[in-house]
Amino acid sequence: MLCVNKMDLVDFSQERYDEIVADFTDFATRLDIHDLRFVPVSALEGDNVVEVSERMPWYVGPPVLRLLEEIYVASDRNMIDVRFPVQYVVRPHKMAYQDYRGYAGRVVGGVLKAGDEVVVLPSGFKSTIAAVETYDGPVDEASPPMSVIVRLADDLDISRGDMICRDHNRPHVGQDIDAMVCWLSEEASLRPGAKYAIKHTTRWSRTMVQGLQYRLDINTLHREEDADQLVLNDIGRVRLRTTQPLFYDGYRRNRETGSFILVDESTNATVGAGMILGPAQ
Repeated sequence: MLCVNKMDLVDFSQERYDEIVADFTDFATRLDIHDLRFVPVSALEGDNVVEVSERMPWYVGPPVLRLLEEIYVASDRNMIDVRFPVQYVVRPHKMAYQDYRGYAGRVVGGVLKAGDEVVVLPSGFKSTIAAVETYDGPVDEASPPMSVIVRLADDLDISRGDMICRDHNRPHVGQDIDAMVCWLSEEASLRPGAKYAIKHTTRWSRTMVQGLQYRLDINTLHREEDADQLVLNDIGRVRLRTTQPLFYDGYRRNRETGSFILVDESTNATVGAGMILGPAQ
C-alpha cells in the first residue's frame, strides 16, 4: 500500500495524484511488485486516513485504516513447504510427564498434523508426528503463524536450531548463500572479509562476507559493481559463507526461512538484515 500524502498542498488535484501513481507504478515494475494499492491522503487534516474524504470525491477506494484492517495477506504465507524450526525442547520435570518430549516453535510454512511423516535436519532422521499441541490442548493441524509443540513417535536427538520438514520437500542445506543485505550500522561498514554472527530462524552461526557483488542505488536501481563497502542504509548483494549449514529457502518462496540478521559480536548490535536469493554460485 502506498499513501500519496500532502494532497492538501496541491489542492487535492486528481491530475497530480495520477501522475505520482503512474511514476511509482513504472518504478515498481522493476521491483517485481504486482499487488499495489494507492490512497491519496492529507495526514495533516485527516483526509482518507480514518474516514473517506469529501474533498477528494474522485477517489472511490477505502481510507487507510479500513484498508489496513481488511487487506488480504494470508496468500503471502507459504502453505505448501512444511517448515518448523525448533525453538525449545520441552521436557517437564514431573513424574506425571517423565516420558514427555515435545518440540516447541512457530510454524513458518506448510501444514503439520498427526500422522505426517517428517524428517529432522541436520541429522536426517525420520519419524512420524504423534501429536500437535498448544497451550489449550491438542489440535488437528497447525499452519503459519501458529506457535505449537510437536511430539514425534520416536525419541530423536533434536535441539534448538534444528528444523522439521517433509522428506521429499526439504529446504536448501548449505553454508554458501547469495543474499541482499540492508546495512543498519553507522559505526561500522560491511566489507569483504568481515565476520559476523548470523541468526537464521532459530539457528545461530558465524559467517564471513566472501564478496560484495554490487551496491544498489535505491533511487535508480542501478547496480554499482565497483562498490567496496556498504554503509548505513545501503543495500547490496553479498556472498556469505557460514560456519554451520543453514536450512533455507529463497525469500520469494518463504519470508521466514529466507531472511536473517547479522550481529556484530563485539557489540552485540544488529548491523544488517538480509534476504536470501539462493545458493551462492
